[in-house]
Amino acid sequence: MVGGGEEAFIGAVHRMAARLDDRYELVAGALSSDPARAHASAVRLHIAPDRSYADFRIMAQAEAGRLDVVSIVTPNHVHAPAAMAFLDAGIHVICDKPLTHTMAAAEELAASVARSGCLFGLTHNYTGYPMVRQAREMVAAGALGAIRVVQVEYPQGWLATDLEASGQKQASWRTDPARSGAGGALGDIGTHAFNLAEFVSGLQVETLAADLSSFVAGRRVDDNAHIMLRFAGGAKGMLFASQVAVGCDNALKLRVFGETGSLAWRQEIPETLTFGQLGHAPLVLSRGGPGLGAAAAHATRLPGGHPEGYLEGFAQIYSDFAEQIQARAEGRVADPSCLLVPGIAEGLRGMRFIGAAVRSSQANAGWMGL
Repeated sequence: MVGGGEEAFIGAVHRMAARLDDRYELVAGALSSDPARAHASAVRLHIAPDRSYADFRIMAQAEAGRLDVVSIVTPNHVHAPAAMAFLDAGIHVICDKPLTHTMAAAEELAASVARSGCLFGLTHNYTGYPMVRQAREMVAAGALGAIRVVQVEYPQGWLATDLEASGQKQASWRTDPARSGAGGALGDIGTHAFNLAEFVSGLQVETLAADLSSFVAGRRVDDNAHIMLRFAGGAKGMLFASQVAVGCDNALKLRVFGETGSLAWRQEIPETLTFGQLGHAPLVLSRGGPGLGAAAAHATRLPGGHPEGYLEGFAQIYSDFAEQIQARAEGRVADPSCLLVPGIAEGLRGMRFIGAAVRSSQANAGWMGL
């Protein structure tokens, strides 16, 4: 693991997710750029002292041929250089989203992935939820008819004040454009919403019109985004992402409307998917229940009524990526249900989304292509 040391939130989430299905063992880490913190974190995580590093470049060189995969859980600006160091060493990479902090770095990383021949996974973890995969399968099977409207929102309220001024670590780097990139809420959670909309609908956004705001005085990145979307094939959409939505925690929600049906899913109530059908009462499909397809079954661990959620969705990404690595090592093709891990292509899409939204907002919400 690179990053994820003491005081880091997402690193612990990645470690729990990786361990959940017994497919990974944490054996080495460059857990912080501060040597003392890196060592203390390694001790706490039972990493041997000789496999604890303060520099990810040294780690990549020293661990070449010893590691199957590295997990990168740093602030955005470190994603590309860290990933490329390990790709150059022939080590597969799992990286937190968004892909990088600039489009130039993203393109350089994409070239590195292609050159290395290694696998690259991006943890858009909501794509690992069983009912999200069920929704994707239903749309692809034509259960909704032709898609007309896609609406997605991700409101949070944790940055409704200038929390970064207090020195809080998570707020500090996310509101620093040098580390986060040009997008604030746009990059942090807007990319999740964007990825989810394309993943489930099977459609790609062609153009968008964005109105980005920084409501907290002095904030250097956006903390609120209202975006209209136009998809290939004529479908229309709207995306709302905010980190100043007081009263909201992680209220990610997706609705997809077609000619004959609709689907609605909420991250905070992830066990159910509402299926609306023209001329019929809506159906509520439940994880682990009847009427679900192979994609949801593949991502289900427990019988219905035993709730699964955030960690399990994350774990599904890790488990599917492990299966891809193992299949490659054994010279076989991975189960297609394991091939849904977002990768470099989705990462580039996310970066183009950020760039187009920033340009659009600067042009008074003018329409921009991705």
